[in-house]
Amino acid sequence: MSIMPVELFIALRYLKARKKSLFSFTTTLIAIGGTSLGVAALVITLAVMSGFQNDIRDKILGIQPHVVVSRVDSDAFKDYKNIEDIIKKNSFVKNVLPFIYKQGVIRGQNTSSSGIIIKAIDYKQENDILNLSKQIVFSDIHFNSSKIGEHSIILGQELAKSIFVSPGDDVILMFPESFTSLPKMYKFKVVGIIKSGIYDFDTSLGFIDLQEGQRLLNIGEAITGLGVYVKSLDKTAQITSLITKSLAYPYKAKSWIDMNKNLFYALRLEKIMMFLILGLIILIAAFNIVSNLLLLSVQKAKEIGIMSAVGFSKFSISKIFFYEGITVGLVGTFLGIVFGLGVSFALKYLDIFKLPKGVYYVDKLPVSLMTQDVIFVALSAFVITVLAGIYPAYQISKLDPLEAIRFG
Repeated sequence: MSIMPVELFIALRYLKARKKSLFSFTTTLIAIGGTSLGVAALVITLAVMSGFQNDIRDKILGIQPHVVVSRVDSDAFKDYKNIEDIIKKNSFVKNVLPFIYKQGVIRGQNTSSSGIIIKAIDYKQENDILNLSKQIVFSDIHFNSSKIGEHSIILGQELAKSIFVSPGDDVILMFPESFTSLPKMYKFKVVGIIKSGIYDFDTSLGFIDLQEGQRLLNIGEAITGLGVYVKSLDKTAQITSLITKSLAYPYKAKSWIDMNKNLFYALRLEKIMMFLILGLIILIAAFNIVSNLLLLSVQKAKEIGIMSAVGFSKFSISKIFFYEGITVGLVGTFLGIVFGLGVSFALKYLDIFKLPKGVYYVDKLPVSLMTQDVIFVALSAFVITVLAGIYPAYQISKLDPLEAIRFG
């Protein structure tokens, strides 16, 4: 059976005794409350920031391949079967699918037009990987989820709204060849409206069948890129590097991280800055703990002198106040973690906040509680409160016992 150290016992008795003094009790509550507020704010903020990162990542990967292989000059190429075989030799590669990217203009029935990025894909295989059918929010009655038919197109939800079309309507696709020639125009039927959840995609993207894209662009069996899907997202950068080394010039490989580098760098930097800013709340709470302990040392000066007189060493006395500071910090940290987790779960499951479309990449507040974030916040708060208790404990250890008894 373990015995509580006498210094810790006295520290807890001091804290309990402070409830009888309104002023002392109030200062203790302020110190605990400040720590709790800072810790809770950090937990909630990091959960929201992590939620943004994870939600945007998942939605991006619901449309984009994990790795894109293309030519440096962006030209179409026909020897992609050989390149597929080379890429598939990597044991971490799950699948390799061809596609064509082409920028153009789309016009609706009422002459409303907009820029569009056409992605021609083998829809059957692409759907098996990305499950695009689940993202289709509206579809024509004749829409076949296993294959996009001839002259059929699926549009992003916001793009369809901007040109005022819905499933079953006809649209005109135009691909400008040069400034001096008229653009080639093709009639398509909208068979589905897709909602990826990423506003930039939903305002610009359209899907057609791969073979039809090859016919429209008159490139035979050529493609403009290969989408590589990996088995482990954590190894994407490593796999991209290996693919680049295995392919000769003029081919290049870019991961989804590279293609969205600015976005994720900004989110990561914002997360770090929010941690530093909100960490100041915990730092302010630490100063409250320092002032609280110094105030207690003044109130208990006589008791300190008596303890010195009966044999307590200066180190033992300083430990009493050090333990009290740690106790206040631990209680504040624990309450902050509990409150932060409670609010985070409420934000996650109650869907309280809606975000305006076009302003953010997502339309609702995403929350993702990362265990490492919560542990990091708790450890940071604990370290700060431990450091806050060192100075008062050191100052108290220098108190002269005779002066303390005489003037305490």
